[in-house]
Amino acid sequence: MSAAPRITVVGAGFAGLTALRTLRRHAPQAELTLVAPRAELHYLPGSIWIPAGLRRREDLVVPLQRFLARARVRFVQAHATGLSADARMLQTEAGEIANDGLIIASGARFLRKLPGIEHAVIPCDGIAAGEAIRDRLAALTGGTLCFGFGANPAEPNAMRGGPVFEFLFGIDTLLRRQRRRERFELVFFSATDQPGKRLGERAVAMLVAQMQQRGIRTVFGQKPVRFEADAVQLEQERIPSALTLFMPGLTGAAWLEATALPRSPGGLLAGDAHARVAGVARVYAAGDGASLPGPDWMAKQAHQADLQAEVAARNLLRELRGEPAQEAFRAELVCIVDGLDRGMLIRRAGDRAQAWPPLKAMHWAKALFEKQYLRRYR
Repeated sequence: MSAAPRITVVGAGFAGLTALRTLRRHAPQAELTLVAPRAELHYLPGSIWIPAGLRRREDLVVPLQRFLARARVRFVQAHATGLSADARMLQTEAGEIANDGLIIASGARFLRKLPGIEHAVIPCDGIAAGEAIRDRLAALTGGTLCFGFGANPAEPNAMRGGPVFEFLFGIDTLLRRQRRRERFELVFFSATDQPGKRLGERAVAMLVAQMQQRGIRTVFGQKPVRFEADAVQLEQERIPSALTLFMPGLTGAAWLEATALPRSPGGLLAGDAHARVAGVARVYAAGDGASLPGPDWMAKQAHQADLQAEVAARNLLRELRGEPAQEAFRAELVCIVDGLDRGMLIRRAGDRAQAWPPLKAMHWAKALFEKQYLRRYR
């Protein structure tokens, strides 16, 4: 490795920023460049608390200028648009950027193929989605609220369903606090009979039990066919809806289509257990936009993105030094499904799947984790 290798990271989300922190820690002399549309981290896990007023946009959008200065990272404000055949030149809206190593953490995009998807709010589509849910819910005097999530048919792991459960339980709690829950019917729909199966059987049983206890109607085993302005049409049933929250499956970032990088069946960036993009020298991938091997329950979540990014960064540095880059990332699912006043802790690692009933302490633990996580970037 040269005295100052040039390393470019694409994406300012969880995986991208963790990669930068890891690179700087292990390679103080490296020339690091971040390419992203904005020098901001959007902490989407906290958007579940926007409808209740527990979080505002300014709490969850963290400017990164101070972090980038501390970490000595050059920032290029642009979208990536392509990559040279040898991967040593990243093409962006701001021009070409040469690199000795590249980490792609530009995230995924939602599949928006279902007819009428524009009538549904996609909860993780940004902070604005949480604000839209807050405003529309506040304007309603009653009606049916529908919640659901889908998958990428070509790649079942390319999905993110956990936040839908949190919005579902959080809105139920909020309406009860506002003493207007009786004016609303909450409906959760799923194409499968075991929604959230990747969380483990015990967790699924607890989630379904929570819905029953809260009086939330469930419709299992029916795929959504289309969304309408005032309804959700399933395969066998049409449900009136004053507000629909739906999380579609995920596919790769659009700019990857302009490259020769290998893609998975679901359109994500294909890599191996070492977070290395298949068949390309010194290119690594991490986060939601990467398709990396793991158990069928491996989730698209911030914790897993961090684990992948750390390994991607260390392996890239090894490769630059001419050493074997054989460290494998750990597959682990850790989440707290929050219901606004208490949370259910769920963990999967190896053959173990654990879930604990909702506790008030877990709600506060989730808030404390958020505070500590964001402190490193403020």
